Amino acid sequence: MSHLMASIKRAAPELDVVMHGEPRATHAEIAACWDPPRGALANMPNLRLIHSIAAGVDNILSDPELPALPLCRVVDPQHARGMSEFVTWGVLHFFRQLDVVMRNQRQAHWFRPAQEHPSQCTVGIMGLGEIGGRVALDLHRLGFAVRGWARQPRALPGVEMFDNAGLHAFLAGTDILVCLLPLTDETRGILCAETFERLPRGAKLIHVGRGEHLVVPDLVDALSSRRMGGAIVDVFPAEPLPSDDPLWHTPNLIVTPHMASVASSDTIGLQVAQNVQRLLNGEPLHNVVDITRGY
Repeated sequence: MSHLMASIKRAAPELDVVMHGEPRATHAEIAACWDPPRGALANMPNLRLIHSIAAGVDNILSDPELPALPLCRVVDPQHARGMSEFVTWGVLHFFRQLDVVMRNQRQAHWFRPAQEHPSQCTVGIMGLGEIGGRVALDLHRLGFAVRGWARQPRALPGVEMFDNAGLHAFLAGTDILVCLLPLTDETRGILCAETFERLPRGAKLIHVGRGEHLVVPDLVDALSSRRMGGAIVDVFPAEPLPSDDPLWHTPNLIVTPHMASVASSDTIGLQVAQNVQRLLNGEPLHNVVDITRGY
């Protein structure tokens, strides 16, 4: 966290920034955090603002003693760009059948996959916030048929939208499923056997949401039985992924070490500092979280 402290100080040298655990931290008015110890925020009597240092806030909201205070998150356009790059790579990996080519290489088997137009491949994106919307539009520009599913669907040019009631229809027409959902009570465990069964046989998964979205044994079963044709998983319920986890050795699965995209320290520091200044000036805060929705 020292790099984050330095970034906040660069953005606002006048602020007094201390680490959690230091005696003065108890008297802080603003907490910048990601996964604070349970009860830690409740033990800060002067607290006026809680600021996540990431786009997600589920680790903060899971604290049963969370004070009833404004909660903000970081929104980094470069984070969305990085995520779009990663997802685009994953979509192309499956669309151009590089997964098949890599398996064939291990067997010294020469096979040239047919090259199809991307409009023949439907990518379904779960979660259409700032990041999901960017991913959807970038894939649409590449020619893929793109559909999106969200609690509150957005109007995005060229993207077919589905709401909660349309989940089954959304899944039934999706060749490559991308999870970019926030973690809420409704989305926890959504990547499960029922979801996989509703996808077309041989569908692929790119999971870059939150680790707790995934029911690991269900994905292992779906890939081992070839009900699903492949998966790329970047986030896990426990990180680092334990060396004995079955995902390491599941067929047709690529494990990546939570690398899809991260917000830069300078962006985090700047957005925290700006919201601190807005708080002190009595101005509306940026990127305030709706506690009832969880994002």
